[in-house]
Amino acid sequence: MKNLKDISVVIPIYNEESNINELYERLTKTINEISSHYEVIFVNDGSDDGAEQKILQISKLDPKVFYINFNRNFGHQIAVSAGLEKSHAKCTVIMDGDLQDPPELISKLYERYKEGFDVVYAKRNERKGESYLKKLSAKLFYRVLERLTSFSIPLDSGDFRLIDKKVVIALNEMSEQNKFLRGQIAWLGFSQSAVGFDRDPRKSGTSGYSYSKMIRLALDAITSFSDKPLLFVSRMGFFISFISFLVILFSLFSHFFLKKTVTGWTSLIISSSFIGGIQLISIGIIGEYIARINTNSKNRVLYVVKNTNIETKTT
Repeated sequence: MKNLKDISVVIPIYNEESNINELYERLTKTINEISSHYEVIFVNDGSDDGAEQKILQISKLDPKVFYINFNRNFGHQIAVSAGLEKSHAKCTVIMDGDLQDPPELISKLYERYKEGFDVVYAKRNERKGESYLKKLSAKLFYRVLERLTSFSIPLDSGDFRLIDKKVVIALNEMSEQNKFLRGQIAWLGFSQSAVGFDRDPRKSGTSGYSYSKMIRLALDAITSFSDKPLLFVSRMGFFISFISFLVILFSLFSHFFLKKTVTGWTSLIISSSFIGGIQLISIGIIGEYIARINTNSKNRVLYVVKNTNIETKTT
């Protein structure tokens, strides 16, 4: 612990060329007010713009700036995990590189951390510049996830947070392939507190989180921390079987006692389609869990590094 820096900042980057210079200037100004003994780790997640060149230029001028360049795009959560593996500080800040996470808020996160909390997360009071659909889907996701999990995951918060070294060590020991870091941090059960802020719109560029990626992240979150969807499938199976059994009894009673045979192709087709749909949904849910078991059983590396200066650079 004696050689640890006071604070480390891990920033995943994907096509943020236009934001990097301003991010670096605002970030270093804020961090220097906290401590001069810090490090900044940019994780370039396979950007295809000029982000890699910008990071290389900054790292040559500032010995406190480190970088990890991936061979290709491995995903936001993997990029953050790579940075955490190389973090070498008493506490680490995780933040995005699009300037929607204001670097100036780190001072408040650090102040709360010094009060004794192991995790201090930034809670979004307002999300400026985002569509109504995105806000609604995010709000719905957090509340559904809260109902599905057996532990509390902070509502309306992303990955922007400050975590203690022991939290970083625990995260690095969690080897699952499908990462959902904010859920993993909450699952660990360390003491945590929140600092509210209004999230600014993007300065420039477009978000790397498409709706398909958001859905994938949501599936990772649910399947990683809850088995309630599987319980729902089994209960739905029992329920439909029970209803079908009642329909069979009614049909037999109608035929033998009421002397009236139940007919109708429409009702038959509707019921068959309904049951078929439920079966496909159930198979899909089970398949999501099996796919994750298969992914983890392969035990592949999470990412491949093209180049980095972390092993050779010292401060």
